[in-house]
Amino acid sequence: MKKMIGYLLAFVLVTVGLINVDWNRLGKENVYLQVSEATDVEETTLDSGEVIRRYVYETEAYTAEGEAQRVTFSAAKALREGAFLMLYMKDDAVTSYDEIEMSDMPKAVQNKM
Repeated sequence: MKKMIGYLLAFVLVTVGLINVDWNRLGKENVYLQVSEATDVEETTLDSGEVIRRYVYETEAYTAEGEAQRVTFSAAKALREGAFLMLYMKDDAVTSYDEIEMSDMPKAVQNKM
């Protein structure tokens, strides 16, 4: 009986752990940037008449080694100008992002900002 409870507890812990994993961030490459003004705003009107806006950003970002690369991504809200972001990239597509402090960036990136 104790073994069965132990297996059940282990199963629940593993299941909860897998549910809480953010698959958009796991195992992705990171690039860093400072947010500037959105380059475009895409609007979609739903059948209900509601308008959905996506803010598109096209800017230069830096790898952890300080190499520049051009990235394009969108957000559901206008991002704070001047904020520092860490983008999660897979195959040149942004899967997610986090706002970070400049001190959280690699030194090679800090020197480029």
